[in-house]
Amino acid sequence: MTSPATTPPVYPGGLDRSQVVAWRNAIFIIFGVCGVGLASWMARTPAVKAALGISTGEMGILILSLAVGSIVGLVASSHIIARFGARKIITWCLAIGPLGLILAGFGVSILPNFAIVSAGLLVFGVGMAVCDVAMNLSGAVNERVLGRTIMPVFHAFFSFGTMLGAGIGALAELAGVPIFAQAAVVSAAIIVASMVAVRYLQSENAIEQDTNPDAGHSTWRERLSIWADPRTLTIGLIVLGMALAEGSANDWLALTMVEGHHVDKPSGAVIFGVFVTAMTVGRLAGVSVLDRYGRVPVLRGSAVLAIVGLLMVIYSPVVWIAVVGVVLWGLGSALGFPTGMSAAADDPRTATARVSAVATIGYVAFLVGPPMIGFLGEHFGLLNALLPVLALIIVAGIASGAAREPKKA
Repeated sequence: MTSPATTPPVYPGGLDRSQVVAWRNAIFIIFGVCGVGLASWMARTPAVKAALGISTGEMGILILSLAVGSIVGLVASSHIIARFGARKIITWCLAIGPLGLILAGFGVSILPNFAIVSAGLLVFGVGMAVCDVAMNLSGAVNERVLGRTIMPVFHAFFSFGTMLGAGIGALAELAGVPIFAQAAVVSAAIIVASMVAVRYLQSENAIEQDTNPDAGHSTWRERLSIWADPRTLTIGLIVLGMALAEGSANDWLALTMVEGHHVDKPSGAVIFGVFVTAMTVGRLAGVSVLDRYGRVPVLRGSAVLAIVGLLMVIYSPVVWIAVVGVVLWGLGSALGFPTGMSAAADDPRTATARVSAVATIGYVAFLVGPPMIGFLGEHFGLLNALLPVLALIIVAGIASGAAREPKKA
């Protein structure tokens, strides 16, 4: 007697499993290439500083250009994504953003000029920030369709990308590859890989219409009103503190190890790679840890790890102990941003606006952090300049209750 044929499950939007998995894998690639682009540049910051002949404070202003571009992109992102959809926006951003990286490399290696580098980083920041919101939104919708926790794995692929980018930067430094050549090759790879991946993305609007037929496009007033929601602001504080924990390492760790612990430039790039490797491990392990213990205990534990690690980096007179601190710092920074994004997207009706708002608050860390650390580093040394980061991580730990999972009906 033959068993009756089973009907394959149909997901929201009329998708089958192969389409949902292909969508998930495409988001993995998109997160990864964004990590490659950012880290390959950040790993060369000591070389950028030397090539332009600028001070630590001026380096902070240069990094600020990237942050300003990010803030501009984030502020506009919810309106742009609501108008055109995440898939189209990701396509545009990953075509235009890398061109800014090429321009920045041109301003370092071919025609050394602070303004050209600043302009390139501004363009790169806008593109990557809008893409950041769009890919997090697409990832959050994919997570809901799959019906299981997947957001930390998306961010782990960003960390895989940063590991690869840091390795590219370290090897390029050792080989004496000009920053322009590195930027051009990396940017071309990003554009090609992303153009393949976006073909498999699905429309978040189609999914929402299928699960909630009465849903309509929100107005710009409704999207702005999300800023008055206390939960949005408190989740934003979590992401702010943990984004600063992550972003301060992205911006300054390589240079801090060179100037604060007197390692050579290639070693500084490698230690930055240690940080992003620790973040990757934390994000891969984070799926099971979050499912077992829940968001709030995990976020509080993460804050403790990040604080202990930072204290070891700042105060240890021994390099290997500082490197252990870098590992703890990376592990503690791993889950703050992805968990905040998942919490922001809990309610499908407000997901786009809230993800955009929370990401914008988080990116304030990238706006305020670089010049703050640069200014303090100019006067008190880069190690001491990391002390304010501790305060905001403590705030993030205290605010963690806002990320609690919604009660099941």
